[in-house]
Amino acid sequence: MLCRATRVLRKVCGLGPAAAARRLSAAEAFAACEGSLLRPLPGLDLPPCLPDNLSRSPTRITTLPNGLRVATEDVPGPSACIGFFVDSGSIYESGETTGVSHLLERMAFKDTKHRSHLNIVSELELAGGNVGASASREQMVYSYDTLKGYMPEALEILIDCMRNPLFLQEEVERQLVLAREEVNELQKNPEKFLHEQLNLVGYSGALANPLIAPEDALARINDKIIQKFYHENFTADRVVLAASGVDHEHLLGYADLLLKDWHKGTPMEKPKSTYVGGDSRHRADSDMTHVALAFEVPGGWLQERDATIMTVIQTLMGGGGSFSSGGPGKGMHSRLYRRVLNKYHLVDSFSAFNNVYDSSGLFGIYLTTPSDFVAKAVDIAVSELIAVATPGEVTEVELQRAKNSTISSVLMNLESRVVVAEDIGRQLLSYGCRKPIDYFLQCMEEITLDDVATFARKMLATQPTMASWGNVDKVPPYEFICKRLQ
Repeated sequence: MLCRATRVLRKVCGLGPAAAARRLSAAEAFAACEGSLLRPLPGLDLPPCLPDNLSRSPTRITTLPNGLRVATEDVPGPSACIGFFVDSGSIYESGETTGVSHLLERMAFKDTKHRSHLNIVSELELAGGNVGASASREQMVYSYDTLKGYMPEALEILIDCMRNPLFLQEEVERQLVLAREEVNELQKNPEKFLHEQLNLVGYSGALANPLIAPEDALARINDKIIQKFYHENFTADRVVLAASGVDHEHLLGYADLLLKDWHKGTPMEKPKSTYVGGDSRHRADSDMTHVALAFEVPGGWLQERDATIMTVIQTLMGGGGSFSSGGPGKGMHSRLYRRVLNKYHLVDSFSAFNNVYDSSGLFGIYLTTPSDFVAKAVDIAVSELIAVATPGEVTEVELQRAKNSTISSVLMNLESRVVVAEDIGRQLLSYGCRKPIDYFLQCMEEITLDDVATFARKMLATQPTMASWGNVDKVPPYEFICKRLQ
């Protein structure tokens, strides 16, 4: 009886009974199989090889007569991502529409005039597509990620969900129940809760509008309020259709056919906001106390060079948790890791963060520590921010490492087709164009130690905003923070 290996060789390599019956050496077996591995499979068309030097495709932008912009960057590969980016968010809410953006995010890809929610889910499963929706204070995003072969169907579904939502009252009521659960869970998520509080107390005007719908808003919102907000804000002139991995003319042909009759809205000025600073304290039963201390980033994303310096400073300061979930060594060269986490073992987490908008933003430090150490931890946070603003405190080696790390992170993120589509859409809404990546990389390369200190001093000259959660009685008074910074 032939052993199993001999039978496999006989079957795969096409050996005769006599050759298969005798024992073959490894070299003989490979030689016998080599011919079949080198022969192309019949009927299989191989794709052409990529050239040795492949430059990034340009971003092509076309504006339709109704003001809707179509922007693409063709990327090689089997998959693509398309998305609608809307100049709408919680800053456009007021009175009865407070919290609607939160509900619009939850109502995405539900029933439309042409499809039920079940039909949409079934079509997505058949195509293996991945959809998502997210609401922020200034923009809303609806995206579809799938194989290029399914792009026509993906675009048609995405347009149907964007242009023809029904907002059925029974579905609205279901989402309101889930939204209430989300609001309740927010109280148990200190980091997310405090980032929301920073805006509520740090700004007056539009940026102070809650992104997470408050309880009183959830009791008021219904299908008619959502419909009204949607029709007022989701107009063609405030929408960008962005895609990565899609031929521009191909997408434009579909967009012109399906989107040219989307109504154009009346010109609307972006609602104003004023940074004021402030203090918010939420008492909770916990062994740990969480504090977020922030300052204004004047000018926001529209001050491109300052925004680039801020991004490098965040990498420079870095930080993280006392246990690095990203693997050994993650962030160990950052200032907050070396100067705080390695030195003060009672600190559970200590990291720099930013929340930046078009014309303003917040930059600061988020920390978690036992309540007995929180006063000391806040004082350390202030000292670390002051150190970055002090000439001579940051070394050239630290700055160069931060610049290299930031550049590396940006380039690695842009390897993702989803990130590329999002970058195109968000830049068009913020800047009106897509600035080339080389422009931002050049800005980073040109940053000096003086730039870092000057920007940090300008930031620390604004009023602080502080939000805390836990045993807040031991958090230093707001006035103490202000005095330390004088």
